[in-house]
Amino acid sequence: MTDAWEIDPAYERYIGRWSRPVATQFLRWLAAGPDEMWCDVGCGTGALAHTVLRTADPARVVGVEPSRPFAAAARAGTDDPRFDVRSGTAESIPAEDGEFDRVVSGLVLNFVPHPIDGLAEMCRVTRTGGTVAGYVWDYAEGMQMIRAFWDAARELDEATANLDEGVRFPLCRPQPLRDALSTAGLAGVEVHPLDVPTVFADFDDFWLPFLGGQGPAPGYCASLPALRRDALRDLLDSRSRRDDAGRIALTARAWAFRGTVSR
Repeated sequence: MTDAWEIDPAYERYIGRWSRPVATQFLRWLAAGPDEMWCDVGCGTGALAHTVLRTADPARVVGVEPSRPFAAAARAGTDDPRFDVRSGTAESIPAEDGEFDRVVSGLVLNFVPHPIDGLAEMCRVTRTGGTVAGYVWDYAEGMQMIRAFWDAARELDEATANLDEGVRFPLCRPQPLRDALSTAGLAGVEVHPLDVPTVFADFDDFWLPFLGGQGPAPGYCASLPALRRDALRDLLDSRSRRDDAGRIALTARAWAFRGTVSR
């Protein structure tokens, strides 16, 4: 099953709304200075790039994105003249050697076919002494909405084990991230947890985004016949803890990483 990244409103309902508060925490941790040149690799609909524009006072932000609909959504999300989007991937960034002070990526590295090659390419377009940084979800434990989905899916069908993002993406843990950044030649590598609340108004607010087909869990959900999808929904519904107002309060953990280009 191929992960789909084409329908930007569905992505926003599913993950985009949670990636924005993570981006804010990430940039606070990164402690960037003003007037720097930034590249956001895999910028998607613009969650991280737009947050850089709002909070980091950059000289320029270049997004790199292979999906045309997502790139269009990123462009439409701001009229800031410092922002542009180029077509490309983490392993083939359309930029000159050392063009940027900071090269970042949000929720991307685990989807890169060869992550170390992607990191090496990010290093190439970063100046000496510049920073390569990003963040990924903690699929194995801390990203609770996705963890709950796969736990229920595997209970109903153990054959889904190899689709579980906690299994698919072993990179998304502190030590594998440190190892990957060090292997790519980055110095001073750090990994740090970022936790944000993900509060759903009711069960529909939790469940319906999984029907949008964007990303691994929604893609799997969309592939199910109706009866199996209903069984998955009912199991998740029965396990959801609600407060007195009917809200489902979860948290999402991401692992932020950074290193210095020291060639």
